[in-house]
Formats: sequence, C-alpha cells, structure tokens
Amino acid sequence: MKLIVAIIQPHKLEEVKNELTKNEIYRLTVSDVQGYGQQKGKTEVFRGHEYTVNLLRKVRLEIAVNDEFVKPTIDAILRSAKSGDGKIGDGKIFVLPIEEVIRIRNDERGKTAI
Repeated sequence: MKLIVAIIQPHKLEEVKNELTKNEIYRLTVSDVQGYGQQKGKTEVFRGHEYTVNLLRKVRLEIAVNDEFVKPTIDAILRSAKSGDGKIGDGKIFVLPIEEVIRIRNDERGKTAI
C-alpha cells in the first residue's frame, strides 16, 4: 500500500480528477495549500501598487492506493497535470509507504480498507 501525494496547479484539478476516474481511482483527499519553490513567487499589481507574492497557491492531492494502482495513479496525474509549456511550476508527486490502514466504520484493515 502506498500514499501518493501530488502538488499540482489549482486549474488542473478537474482534469486530474477526470483522468483518475478513467483509471478507476475514485478516492482522494484535496487540500488548498501554498508553497515556495523554484518559481520563487510572482509579481502582481493591486490598486496601483506592485507587490511580490512569495507563496503560490497549489492543490495537494492525497491518494491511498494498493500496490497495483500505484503506476496507473502516477501516470494519470502526469498525463493531466502537465501544462505543456515546459515551464516550472507544474508540481511534484511523492510516493510514501503505508504501514496500516483501518476503516473506522467497521474496523476493516489493510488492502480492503483502502
């Protein structure tokens, strides 16, 4: 079992969800996050004043999958989250091991709890 954590552009969320659904991956947690990376922020103008935004808005997806779904999940995110322009800022995918999963409702454990 693995936990796949993906940080993506907010406007790509619907595309990623649709691609995951096509691959029969239905369970995910979505959080709005802010981050600082290679982009180093951006400059914006508000009411005539220019300012720099250091923390950029991103979306964090957390998807717990059984081992046979790891590759299809990663491939679906890669296909749908890329901007296609080759610029930095598309995000990252992290794959972490899961030691145990327990469904609170009925105490199911392991692969069946995912």
